[in-house]
Amino acid sequence: MVSLRPAVPEGLEGQPASRPQPLHILRAAKPVGTARLVSGARCCRMEAAPESLQQGRGLVLVRRQPPAQKGLLERLKARLWQSCTCSVPRAWALVQSLVPATRWLREYRPREDLAGDVMSGLVIGIILVPQAIAYSLLAGLQPIYSLYTSFFANLIYFLMGTSRHVNVGIFSLLCLMVGQVVDRELQLAGFDPSQDGLGPQGNSSTLNSSTTSLVLGPPGCGRDCHAIRVATALTLVAGIYQVLMGVLRLGFVSTYLSQPLLDGFAMGASVTILTSQLRHMLGVRVPRHQGPGMVISTWLSLLRSLAQANLCDVATSAVCLAVLLAAKELSDRCRHRLKVPLPTELLVIVVATLVSHFGQLHRRFGSSVAGDIPTGFVAPQAPDPRLMQRVALDAVSLALVSSAFSISLAEMFARSHGYSVRANQELLAVGCCNVLPAFFHCFATSAALSKSLVKTATGCRTQLSSVVSAAVVLLVLLVLAPLFWDLQRSVLACIIVVSLRGALRKVRGLPRLWRLSPADALVWVATAATCVLVTTEAGLLAGVLLSLLSLAGRTQRPRAALLARIGDSAFYEDATEFEGLVPQPGVQVFRFAGPLYYANKDFFLRSLYSLTGLDAGRSAATRREPGSEMGVGEGEPVDGKDLGSVTSRARLVPMVTGFHTVVIDCAPLLFLDVAGMATLKDLRRDYWALGVTLLLACCNPSVRDALKRGGFLGEDQGPEDEQLFPSVHSAVEAARARRGELVVPDSAL
Repeated sequence: MVSLRPAVPEGLEGQPASRPQPLHILRAAKPVGTARLVSGARCCRMEAAPESLQQGRGLVLVRRQPPAQKGLLERLKARLWQSCTCSVPRAWALVQSLVPATRWLREYRPREDLAGDVMSGLVIGIILVPQAIAYSLLAGLQPIYSLYTSFFANLIYFLMGTSRHVNVGIFSLLCLMVGQVVDRELQLAGFDPSQDGLGPQGNSSTLNSSTTSLVLGPPGCGRDCHAIRVATALTLVAGIYQVLMGVLRLGFVSTYLSQPLLDGFAMGASVTILTSQLRHMLGVRVPRHQGPGMVISTWLSLLRSLAQANLCDVATSAVCLAVLLAAKELSDRCRHRLKVPLPTELLVIVVATLVSHFGQLHRRFGSSVAGDIPTGFVAPQAPDPRLMQRVALDAVSLALVSSAFSISLAEMFARSHGYSVRANQELLAVGCCNVLPAFFHCFATSAALSKSLVKTATGCRTQLSSVVSAAVVLLVLLVLAPLFWDLQRSVLACIIVVSLRGALRKVRGLPRLWRLSPADALVWVATAATCVLVTTEAGLLAGVLLSLLSLAGRTQRPRAALLARIGDSAFYEDATEFEGLVPQPGVQVFRFAGPLYYANKDFFLRSLYSLTGLDAGRSAATRREPGSEMGVGEGEPVDGKDLGSVTSRARLVPMVTGFHTVVIDCAPLLFLDVAGMATLKDLRRDYWALGVTLLLACCNPSVRDALKRGGFLGEDQGPEDEQLFPSVHSAVEAARARRGELVVPDSAL
């Protein structure tokens, strides 16, 4: 075994102090209290006593002995026993974990928090009422069901949510996705696809005579009855998916929906929502198209029906859009001065309802109105299992979108206000906001950015504000709902379109995103374009696939470079990026900035061979051919074994490559798989055949353990500290010292 000579400090034997001391790695025979650096002896065998380590001048790094790992069966038994053990403290802790309100309500400070919670709850409740009525157009349902959804979602999230500022309720993107499924099932059931759920005749059970009834509900169940049955079945299945994800601790899954993907999806869905509301703003009757190309088909139908536009609805839409956009711009410019945002939507709805009522716009001009909105609650009803089976696949995308937006918004507000949220509990909370209300004629909910921002701006401190918002919605449900009978649908469509302003503005950030990351910009564009040209579900799927392909592409072709020394320091950097670096004679330092796995192993070898100027695999194969001038003798190792004969190999194989050692900087190497391990083994074997030594530096613990399990390290290949080094500089110094010892016997020949 060749040991490294210890350095001699300056002033001793006339040697300079610039040469670092060798670092020997020992593994403790039993667990030690701390990992420590001690001065050690030249010999670095594992059985060296601590007393002998203190006599030399070299540094010895003593590695901790890992604790004994229990078997899988023992761990499962222990966890099962722990979960089955029941006691009053454990039961109370479980209740507090599942219902966080039982914990923070005991610490509630009325003097500091009550005023802000009441104010924000009132404002959100006032905003919720017109939005709930408007978003019923997107879902193809009666406005009363949107009010039910807002009421129950606020109460349930108050009990189970971990975020203090997020508002969970109706969300435009989810309403659109629910509406598309509802329209499809209504068409399959034989209902008129152009018949809306709103209006005085919205609850008609008349079927389209040109179609066949495929899926009918109970006797007497008309269009609106079947629509809410489909929506509740879809909501229940999506909620079950979310609850299961929370129970199985799959909150991390939503993080794979990247921000560019979500922004592109919001942009594409906003264009789809805008297109679906144009018919209400123009007052024309066009079919609600389904399937791929829905946006293009709707635009073509609108262009063909422009001559039939209702002038009253067009004039109302123009006035409402002007008022709403002007008020939004004014609110944005004066948001620092306004303590409470202007309730523009509510004012527009009140004024428009009064004008429509006293002007008799529905009777005189044929303008479409909201119609009857009943008061009170409908008796709960379980969703239809047959419909749940039909919409099970549609619920997957609904659950993912709802979970991703809810968790991302909760984490965003938690970071900005200095507290933490639990992703898995957020999944449970949002899932329960879908599962339980599905029995009370509600549809899918999610966290909404716009209302959450308003909630924060109006002084919200805790989720008690959600109770106040639910009380406002309850007041409308019990008393005020019939007052909106004469409200024009064009006004509701204008409210929806203006609410898309923030999502549509995201296109302005696309050039900046392209400069930062073209791959993320491509994901953004592809997701938005697929949502518009195909369907929203296809857009989400395309965005996920492109994001994964982008991630795989970045790891498949990472940056590779040769390193050189920075002056007289112990640091090395990319020689092509920095000037004035000092290359080490006879040593090539290679850095591969990514993991080494099956998809990039060939790129790893090509990069290494190209940068070093030596194709080790081809050269080694040529030397192994029978009759080759530099054939290998009987002592050639298999899989890199028998490395102790490198001295004799150095005599037999002259250094025609220009270097004698290759050091791989493994600091960026995140992980190794089986193919990566085989690549390193073959590379070491090929280099051995050429008289070149392969050393690894800066391996993290996971890579080091993988090397041990894969057989790259072992007693038959020499001590571990002669193959792995804690730094690039220590590996280079070891290579130079080893080569100096090998040259002496060669010169004696």
